[in-house]
Amino acid sequence: MTTEQTTSLLAGLAVMVLLAKLFGAVARRFGQPPVIGEVLAGIALGPTLFGGAISDVLFPSETRPLLSALAAVGVAVFMFIVGLEWDAALIRGSGAIALSVAICSIVLPFGLGTLLGLYLTDSYGQGGARTPFILFMGIAMSITAFPVLARILTDRGMSRSPLGVVALACAANDDVLAWSLLAAVVAVSGAAGPDQWRILLAVPFLLLMLYVVRPLLRRAVERRTTPRLTPALFACLLAGLLLSAAATEWLGLHYIFGAFLFGVVLPRSGAGQLRTDVHQRLGQLGDTLLLPVFFLVAGLQVDLSGVGMAGLGDLGLIMLVAVGGKFLGALAAARVNRMPWRQSAALATLMNTRGLTELIVLNLGLQLGFLDARLYTLMVVMAVVTTAMTGPLLTWILGRRADGGPADLSPAPAPGRSLLG
Repeated sequence: MTTEQTTSLLAGLAVMVLLAKLFGAVARRFGQPPVIGEVLAGIALGPTLFGGAISDVLFPSETRPLLSALAAVGVAVFMFIVGLEWDAALIRGSGAIALSVAICSIVLPFGLGTLLGLYLTDSYGQGGARTPFILFMGIAMSITAFPVLARILTDRGMSRSPLGVVALACAANDDVLAWSLLAAVVAVSGAAGPDQWRILLAVPFLLLMLYVVRPLLRRAVERRTTPRLTPALFACLLAGLLLSAAATEWLGLHYIFGAFLFGVVLPRSGAGQLRTDVHQRLGQLGDTLLLPVFFLVAGLQVDLSGVGMAGLGDLGLIMLVAVGGKFLGALAAARVNRMPWRQSAALATLMNTRGLTELIVLNLGLQLGFLDARLYTLMVVMAVVTTAMTGPLLTWILGRRADGGPADLSPAPAPGRSLLG
Protein backbone atom coordinates (compact mmCIF):
# COMPACT_ATOMS: atom_id res chain seq x y z
CA MET A 1 0.00 0.00 0.00
CA THR A 2 1.12 3.52 -0.73
CA THR A 3 1.24 6.29 1.84
CA GLU A 4 -1.89 7.84 0.33
CA GLN A 5 -3.82 4.57 0.50
CA THR A 6 -2.78 3.92 4.10
CA THR A 7 -3.75 7.45 5.10
CA SER A 8 -7.11 7.13 3.35
CA LEU A 9 -7.83 3.77 4.99
CA LEU A 10 -7.01 4.91 8.52
CA ALA A 11 -8.90 8.18 8.16
CA GLY A 12 -11.89 6.36 6.65
CA LEU A 13 -11.95 3.86 9.50
CA ALA A 14 -11.93 6.72 12.00
CA VAL A 15 -14.90 8.30 10.23
CA MET A 16 -16.75 4.97 10.17
CA VAL A 17 -16.18 4.33 13.89
CA LEU A 18 -17.43 7.78 14.85
CA LEU A 19 -20.44 7.63 12.52
CA ALA A 20 -21.41 4.19 13.83
CA LYS A 21 -21.33 5.43 17.42
CA LEU A 22 -23.20 8.61 16.52
CA PHE A 23 -25.94 6.80 14.60
CA GLY A 24 -26.11 4.13 17.29
CA ALA A 25 -26.61 6.76 19.99
CA VAL A 26 -29.35 8.42 17.94
CA ALA A 27 -31.08 5.05 17.46
CA ARG A 28 -30.94 4.38 21.20
CA ARG A 29 -32.37 7.85 21.82
CA PHE A 30 -35.43 6.79 19.82
CA GLY A 31 -35.75 3.52 21.74
CA GLN A 32 -34.09 1.37 19.06
CA PRO A 33 -31.17 -1.05 19.37
CA PRO A 34 -27.88 0.66 18.45
CA VAL A 35 -27.40 -1.85 15.63
CA ILE A 36 -30.17 -0.08 13.69
CA GLY A 37 -28.23 3.18 13.66
CA GLU A 38 -24.94 1.43 12.92
CA VAL A 39 -26.44 -0.32 9.90
CA LEU A 40 -27.88 2.96 8.65
CA ALA A 41 -24.43 4.55 9.03
CA GLY A 42 -22.98 1.88 6.76
CA ILE A 43 -25.75 2.37 4.22
CA ALA A 44 -25.26 6.15 4.30
CA LEU A 45 -21.64 5.73 3.19
CA GLY A 46 -22.63 3.42 0.35
CA PRO A 47 -23.99 4.15 -3.13
CA THR A 48 -27.45 5.07 -1.83
CA LEU A 49 -26.41 8.70 -1.20
CA PHE A 50 -24.56 10.76 -3.83
CA GLY A 51 -23.89 7.69 -5.96
CA GLY A 52 -21.23 6.37 -3.61
CA ALA A 53 -19.06 9.50 -3.87
CA ILE A 54 -18.45 9.53 -0.09
CA SER A 55 -17.21 5.95 0.01
CA ASP A 56 -15.08 6.49 -3.10
CA VAL A 57 -13.23 9.31 -1.37
CA LEU A 58 -12.85 7.58 2.01
CA PHE A 59 -12.26 4.07 0.72
CA PRO A 60 -10.65 3.81 -2.73
CA SER A 61 -11.05 0.51 -4.54
CA GLU A 62 -7.48 -0.51 -3.63
CA THR A 63 -8.29 -0.51 0.10
CA ARG A 64 -11.60 -2.37 -0.03
CA PRO A 65 -10.10 -5.88 0.10
CA LEU A 66 -8.57 -4.87 3.43
CA LEU A 67 -11.98 -3.72 4.62
CA SER A 68 -13.46 -7.09 3.68
CA ALA A 69 -10.71 -8.85 5.65
CA LEU A 70 -11.39 -6.72 8.74
CA ALA A 71 -15.12 -7.31 8.33
CA ALA A 72 -14.53 -11.09 8.22
CA VAL A 73 -12.61 -10.93 11.50
CA GLY A 74 -15.40 -8.84 13.02
CA VAL A 75 -18.08 -11.32 11.98
CA ALA A 76 -16.00 -14.21 13.33
CA VAL A 77 -15.64 -12.46 16.69
CA PHE A 78 -19.36 -11.67 16.77
CA MET A 79 -20.34 -15.27 16.01
CA PHE A 80 -17.93 -16.49 18.69
CA ILE A 81 -19.66 -14.23 21.23
CA VAL A 82 -23.05 -15.53 20.07
CA GLY A 83 -21.84 -19.07 20.73
CA LEU A 84 -20.40 -17.95 24.06
CA GLU A 85 -23.79 -16.59 25.14
CA TRP A 86 -25.69 -19.64 23.91
CA ASP A 87 -26.74 -21.60 26.99
CA ALA A 88 -28.00 -25.17 26.72
CA ALA A 89 -29.17 -25.02 30.35
CA LEU A 90 -31.56 -22.23 29.42
CA ILE A 91 -33.07 -24.44 26.73
CA ARG A 92 -33.34 -27.49 28.98
CA GLY A 93 -35.08 -25.45 31.67
CA SER A 94 -37.63 -23.88 29.36
CA GLY A 95 -39.83 -26.92 28.86
CA ALA A 96 -41.58 -27.88 25.65
CA ILE A 97 -42.80 -24.39 24.88
CA ALA A 98 -39.41 -23.05 23.74
CA LEU A 99 -38.74 -25.93 21.38
CA SER A 100 -42.24 -25.94 19.91
CA VAL A 101 -42.24 -22.16 19.37
CA ALA A 102 -38.77 -22.33 17.81
CA ILE A 103 -39.79 -25.14 15.45
CA CYS A 104 -43.00 -23.43 14.36
CA SER A 105 -41.21 -20.09 13.92
CA ILE A 106 -38.76 -21.89 11.64
CA VAL A 107 -41.05 -24.23 9.71
CA LEU A 108 -43.74 -21.73 8.68
CA PRO A 109 -41.42 -18.88 7.57
CA PHE A 110 -39.12 -21.41 5.89
CA GLY A 111 -42.03 -22.83 3.91
CA LEU A 112 -43.34 -19.39 2.98
CA GLY A 113 -39.82 -18.25 2.18
CA THR A 114 -39.23 -21.12 -0.24
CA LEU A 115 -42.51 -20.27 -1.98
CA LEU A 116 -41.38 -16.66 -2.16
CA GLY A 117 -38.03 -17.81 -3.54
CA LEU A 118 -39.83 -19.86 -6.17
CA TYR A 119 -41.78 -16.75 -7.18
CA LEU A 120 -38.70 -14.50 -7.23
CA THR A 121 -36.30 -16.91 -8.89
CA ASP A 122 -37.01 -15.69 -12.42
CA SER A 123 -36.35 -12.08 -11.41
CA TYR A 124 -33.47 -12.52 -8.96
CA GLY A 125 -32.22 -16.10 -9.30
CA GLN A 126 -28.54 -16.54 -10.04
CA GLY A 127 -28.30 -18.73 -13.12
CA GLY A 128 -28.06 -22.41 -12.28
CA ALA A 129 -28.29 -21.88 -8.50
CA ARG A 130 -32.09 -22.18 -8.52
CA THR A 131 -32.48 -24.73 -5.72
CA PRO A 132 -29.93 -23.12 -3.36
CA PHE A 133 -31.56 -19.75 -4.00
CA ILE A 134 -35.01 -21.06 -3.06
CA LEU A 135 -33.72 -22.80 0.06
CA PHE A 136 -31.67 -19.78 1.06
CA MET A 137 -34.73 -17.54 0.86
CA GLY A 138 -36.51 -19.91 3.22
CA ILE A 139 -33.65 -19.70 5.72
CA ALA A 140 -33.37 -15.92 5.42
CA MET A 141 -37.01 -15.66 6.47
CA SER A 142 -36.43 -17.96 9.46
CA ILE A 143 -33.69 -16.06 11.28
CA THR A 144 -34.12 -14.63 14.79
CA ALA A 145 -31.26 -12.53 16.16
CA PHE A 146 -30.57 -13.92 19.63
CA PRO A 147 -28.07 -11.16 20.63
CA VAL A 148 -30.32 -8.29 19.53
CA LEU A 149 -33.35 -9.89 21.17
CA ALA A 150 -31.37 -10.28 24.41
CA ARG A 151 -30.31 -6.64 24.20
CA ILE A 152 -33.91 -5.49 23.72
CA LEU A 153 -35.08 -7.51 26.72
CA THR A 154 -32.20 -6.26 28.89
CA ASP A 155 -32.82 -2.62 27.97
CA ARG A 156 -36.48 -3.05 28.90
CA GLY A 157 -35.81 -4.89 32.15
CA MET A 158 -37.48 -8.08 30.90
CA SER A 159 -34.53 -10.48 30.59
CA ARG A 160 -35.33 -12.15 33.94
CA SER A 161 -39.10 -12.13 33.53
CA PRO A 162 -40.95 -15.36 32.60
CA LEU A 163 -41.74 -13.99 29.15
CA GLY A 164 -38.14 -12.84 28.65
CA VAL A 165 -36.67 -16.20 29.66
CA VAL A 166 -39.02 -18.06 27.32
CA ALA A 167 -38.17 -15.66 24.47
CA LEU A 168 -34.44 -16.16 25.01
CA ALA A 169 -34.85 -19.93 25.08
CA CYS A 170 -36.95 -19.84 21.90
CA ALA A 171 -34.36 -17.68 20.15
CA ALA A 172 -31.54 -19.99 21.28
CA ASN A 173 -33.38 -23.00 19.85
CA ASP A 174 -34.14 -21.00 16.71
CA ASP A 175 -30.44 -20.18 16.29
CA VAL A 176 -29.39 -23.82 16.39
CA LEU A 177 -32.08 -24.91 13.93
CA ALA A 178 -31.48 -22.02 11.52
CA TRP A 179 -27.69 -22.33 11.54
CA SER A 180 -27.98 -26.09 10.98
CA LEU A 181 -30.26 -25.53 7.98
CA LEU A 182 -27.94 -22.87 6.61
CA ALA A 183 -24.91 -25.13 6.98
CA ALA A 184 -26.77 -27.87 5.12
CA VAL A 185 -27.68 -25.52 2.25
CA VAL A 186 -24.11 -24.24 1.99
CA ALA A 187 -22.85 -27.82 2.00
CA VAL A 188 -25.13 -29.03 -0.81
CA SER A 189 -24.73 -25.87 -2.90
CA GLY A 190 -21.26 -26.82 -4.05
CA ALA A 191 -19.76 -23.62 -2.62
CA ALA A 192 -16.45 -25.41 -2.02
CA GLY A 193 -15.99 -26.05 -5.75
CA PRO A 194 -13.77 -28.99 -6.74
CA ASP A 195 -12.89 -29.62 -3.08
CA GLN A 196 -16.48 -30.46 -2.16
CA TRP A 197 -15.29 -33.79 -0.71
CA ARG A 198 -14.01 -31.88 2.32
CA ILE A 199 -17.55 -31.42 3.53
CA LEU A 200 -17.48 -35.09 4.54
CA LEU A 201 -15.06 -34.09 7.29
CA ALA A 202 -17.61 -31.77 8.91
CA VAL A 203 -19.03 -34.47 11.19
CA PRO A 204 -15.59 -35.65 12.41
CA PHE A 205 -14.68 -32.01 13.03
CA LEU A 206 -17.85 -31.50 15.09
CA LEU A 207 -17.10 -34.59 17.15
CA LEU A 208 -13.52 -33.42 17.63
CA MET A 209 -14.70 -30.06 18.95
CA LEU A 210 -17.29 -31.56 21.30
CA TYR A 211 -15.38 -34.55 22.67
CA VAL A 212 -11.72 -33.52 22.46
CA VAL A 213 -11.43 -29.72 22.39
CA ARG A 214 -14.17 -29.05 24.94
CA PRO A 215 -12.70 -31.43 27.60
CA LEU A 216 -9.25 -29.94 27.01
CA LEU A 217 -10.60 -26.45 27.49
CA ARG A 218 -12.43 -27.55 30.63
CA ARG A 219 -9.20 -28.96 32.10
CA ALA A 220 -7.30 -25.81 31.21
CA VAL A 221 -9.92 -23.71 32.97
CA GLU A 222 -9.95 -25.93 36.05
CA ARG A 223 -6.16 -25.73 36.41
CA ARG A 224 -6.03 -21.96 36.39
CA THR A 225 -4.39 -20.29 39.35
CA THR A 226 -6.58 -17.19 38.99
CA PRO A 227 -10.22 -16.78 37.94
CA ARG A 228 -9.28 -13.83 35.76
CA LEU A 229 -8.37 -14.06 32.09
CA THR A 230 -4.58 -14.05 31.73
CA PRO A 231 -2.86 -12.74 28.56
CA ALA A 232 -1.59 -16.24 27.74
CA LEU A 233 -5.02 -17.83 28.04
CA PHE A 234 -6.61 -15.00 26.06
CA ALA A 235 -4.09 -15.55 23.26
CA CYS A 236 -4.86 -19.28 23.24
CA LEU A 237 -8.60 -18.67 23.08
CA LEU A 238 -8.21 -16.11 20.30
CA ALA A 239 -6.02 -18.52 18.34
CA GLY A 240 -8.57 -21.29 18.89
CA LEU A 241 -11.37 -19.06 17.62
CA LEU A 242 -9.46 -18.20 14.44
CA LEU A 243 -8.36 -21.79 13.83
CA SER A 244 -11.88 -23.13 14.29
CA ALA A 245 -13.21 -20.50 11.86
CA ALA A 246 -10.45 -21.33 9.38
CA ALA A 247 -11.25 -25.05 9.66
CA THR A 248 -14.91 -24.71 8.72
CA GLU A 249 -13.99 -22.34 5.88
CA TRP A 250 -11.56 -24.99 4.58
CA LEU A 251 -14.25 -27.66 4.93
CA GLY A 252 -16.45 -25.68 2.54
CA LEU A 253 -19.02 -24.51 5.10
CA HIS A 254 -18.16 -20.95 6.17
CA TYR A 255 -15.97 -19.46 8.84
CA ILE A 256 -19.00 -18.22 10.81
CA PHE A 257 -19.88 -21.80 11.80
CA GLY A 258 -16.45 -22.53 13.20
CA ALA A 259 -16.41 -19.29 15.18
CA PHE A 260 -19.86 -20.01 16.60
CA LEU A 261 -18.92 -23.60 17.49
CA PHE A 262 -15.79 -22.53 19.35
CA GLY A 263 -17.90 -20.21 21.49
CA VAL A 264 -20.31 -23.05 22.22
CA VAL A 265 -17.59 -25.49 23.38
CA LEU A 266 -16.04 -23.09 25.89
CA PRO A 267 -16.79 -24.44 29.39
CA ARG A 268 -19.72 -22.96 31.32
CA SER A 269 -19.41 -24.37 34.83
CA GLY A 270 -16.82 -22.62 36.99
CA ALA A 271 -15.85 -20.22 34.22
CA GLY A 272 -18.28 -17.34 34.69
CA GLN A 273 -15.57 -14.74 35.30
CA LEU A 274 -13.52 -16.09 32.41
CA ARG A 275 -16.43 -15.82 29.98
CA THR A 276 -17.19 -12.31 31.21
CA ASP A 277 -13.59 -11.22 30.65
CA VAL A 278 -13.46 -12.78 27.18
CA HIS A 279 -16.76 -11.15 26.28
CA GLN A 280 -15.58 -7.74 27.46
CA ARG A 281 -12.21 -7.79 25.73
CA LEU A 282 -13.36 -9.15 22.39
CA GLY A 283 -16.76 -7.47 22.54
CA GLN A 284 -15.32 -3.99 22.93
CA LEU A 285 -12.95 -4.43 20.01
CA GLY A 286 -15.68 -5.94 17.84
CA ASP A 287 -18.38 -3.41 18.70
CA THR A 288 -16.11 -0.39 18.38
CA LEU A 289 -14.06 -1.19 15.26
CA LEU A 290 -14.66 -4.51 13.55
CA LEU A 291 -18.47 -4.54 13.32
CA PRO A 292 -18.66 -0.95 12.01
CA VAL A 293 -16.32 -2.11 9.25
CA PHE A 294 -18.73 -4.96 8.52
CA PHE A 295 -21.63 -2.50 8.38
CA LEU A 296 -19.61 -0.42 5.93
CA VAL A 297 -18.84 -3.40 3.71
CA ALA A 298 -22.50 -4.45 3.85
CA GLY A 299 -23.65 -0.89 3.15
CA LEU A 300 -21.46 -0.63 0.07
CA GLN A 301 -23.64 -3.34 -1.50
CA VAL A 302 -26.93 -1.59 -0.68
CA ASP A 303 -28.26 0.83 -3.28
CA LEU A 304 -31.71 2.11 -2.37
CA SER A 305 -31.60 4.68 -5.14
CA GLY A 306 -32.09 1.94 -7.72
CA VAL A 307 -35.26 0.48 -6.19
CA GLY A 308 -38.16 1.16 -8.56
CA MET A 309 -41.88 0.41 -8.33
CA ALA A 310 -41.32 -3.26 -9.13
CA GLY A 311 -38.72 -3.40 -6.36
CA LEU A 312 -41.13 -1.79 -3.90
CA GLY A 313 -43.75 -4.39 -4.77
CA ASP A 314 -41.25 -7.18 -4.16
CA LEU A 315 -40.21 -5.51 -0.89
CA GLY A 316 -43.84 -5.47 0.26
CA LEU A 317 -44.13 -9.18 -0.49
CA ILE A 318 -40.86 -9.89 1.32
CA MET A 319 -42.06 -7.96 4.37
CA LEU A 320 -45.39 -9.79 4.37
CA VAL A 321 -43.70 -13.20 4.28
CA ALA A 322 -41.00 -12.26 6.80
CA VAL A 323 -43.31 -10.74 9.41
CA GLY A 324 -46.31 -12.96 8.82
CA GLY A 325 -44.41 -16.24 8.79
CA LYS A 326 -42.52 -15.60 12.00
CA PHE A 327 -45.43 -14.01 13.84
CA LEU A 328 -48.08 -16.58 12.95
CA GLY A 329 -45.75 -19.55 13.51
CA ALA A 330 -44.67 -18.39 16.97
CA LEU A 331 -48.17 -17.22 17.92
CA ALA A 332 -49.77 -20.55 16.99
CA ALA A 333 -47.20 -22.55 18.96
CA ALA A 334 -47.52 -20.30 22.00
CA ARG A 335 -51.31 -20.59 21.98
CA VAL A 336 -51.10 -24.38 21.67
CA ASN A 337 -48.98 -24.26 24.84
CA ARG A 338 -51.78 -22.23 26.49
CA MET A 339 -49.96 -18.95 26.79
CA PRO A 340 -52.35 -15.97 27.11
CA TRP A 341 -53.03 -14.03 23.93
CA ARG A 342 -51.04 -10.91 24.85
CA GLN A 343 -47.98 -12.87 25.96
CA SER A 344 -48.24 -15.02 22.83
CA ALA A 345 -48.36 -11.93 20.63
CA ALA A 346 -45.42 -10.38 22.50
CA LEU A 347 -43.37 -13.57 22.11
CA ALA A 348 -44.19 -13.72 18.39
CA THR A 349 -43.13 -10.08 18.04
CA LEU A 350 -39.80 -10.78 19.73
CA MET A 351 -39.15 -13.72 17.41
CA ASN A 352 -39.37 -11.30 14.47
CA THR A 353 -36.16 -9.57 15.61
CA ARG A 354 -33.48 -10.17 12.97
CA GLY A 355 -30.79 -7.54 13.37
CA LEU A 356 -27.12 -8.21 12.73
CA THR A 357 -27.59 -11.98 12.50
CA GLU A 358 -29.77 -11.55 9.43
CA LEU A 359 -27.20 -9.21 7.86
CA ILE A 360 -24.50 -11.86 8.32
CA VAL A 361 -26.71 -14.46 6.64
CA LEU A 362 -27.52 -12.08 3.77
CA ASN A 363 -23.86 -11.20 3.33
CA LEU A 364 -23.09 -14.92 3.13
CA GLY A 365 -25.77 -15.33 0.49
CA LEU A 366 -24.26 -12.48 -1.51
CA GLN A 367 -20.75 -13.96 -1.25
CA LEU A 368 -21.89 -17.41 -2.37
CA GLY A 369 -23.95 -16.06 -5.26
CA PHE A 370 -27.38 -16.95 -3.86
CA LEU A 371 -28.47 -13.29 -3.96
CA ASP A 372 -27.82 -10.50 -6.44
CA ALA A 373 -27.26 -6.88 -5.40
CA ARG A 374 -30.90 -5.88 -6.03
CA LEU A 375 -32.46 -8.56 -3.85
CA TYR A 376 -29.74 -8.12 -1.24
CA THR A 377 -30.78 -4.47 -0.92
CA LEU A 378 -34.43 -5.40 -0.39
CA MET A 379 -33.54 -8.07 2.17
CA VAL A 380 -31.37 -5.62 4.15
CA VAL A 381 -34.30 -3.22 4.31
CA MET A 382 -36.46 -6.08 5.60
CA ALA A 383 -33.89 -6.90 8.30
CA VAL A 384 -33.73 -3.28 9.48
CA VAL A 385 -37.50 -2.75 9.49
CA THR A 386 -38.37 -6.01 11.29
CA THR A 387 -35.80 -5.20 13.99
CA ALA A 388 -36.91 -1.57 14.35
CA MET A 389 -40.58 -2.51 14.71
CA THR A 390 -39.98 -4.93 17.59
CA GLY A 391 -39.69 -2.35 20.37
CA PRO A 392 -42.74 -0.22 19.52
CA LEU A 393 -44.90 -3.29 18.88
CA LEU A 394 -43.82 -4.84 22.17
CA THR A 395 -44.78 -1.70 24.08
CA TRP A 396 -48.11 -1.51 22.25
CA ILE A 397 -48.95 -5.14 23.02
CA LEU A 398 -47.87 -5.23 26.66
CA GLY A 399 -48.58 -1.63 27.62
CA ARG A 400 -46.41 0.38 29.99
CA ARG A 401 -45.60 0.21 33.69
CA ALA A 402 -45.93 3.17 35.98
CA ASP A 403 -42.21 3.94 35.53
CA GLY A 404 -42.64 4.20 31.77
CA GLY A 405 -41.17 0.81 30.86
CA PRO A 406 -43.13 -1.94 29.14
CA ALA A 407 -45.31 -4.11 31.32
CA ASP A 408 -44.69 -7.84 31.50
CA LEU A 409 -47.99 -9.54 32.18
CA SER A 410 -46.57 -13.07 32.28
CA PRO A 411 -47.59 -15.03 35.37
CA ALA A 412 -44.77 -16.13 37.63
CA PRO A 413 -43.91 -19.83 37.17
CA ALA A 414 -45.52 -22.02 39.76
CA PRO A 415 -43.38 -24.53 41.70
CA GLY A 416 -42.76 -27.65 39.70
CA ARG A 417 -43.89 -26.06 36.43
CA SER A 418 -41.71 -24.77 33.63
CA LEU A 419 -41.84 -21.02 33.08
CA LEU A 420 -45.15 -20.19 31.38
CA GLY A 421 -46.24 -23.80 30.97
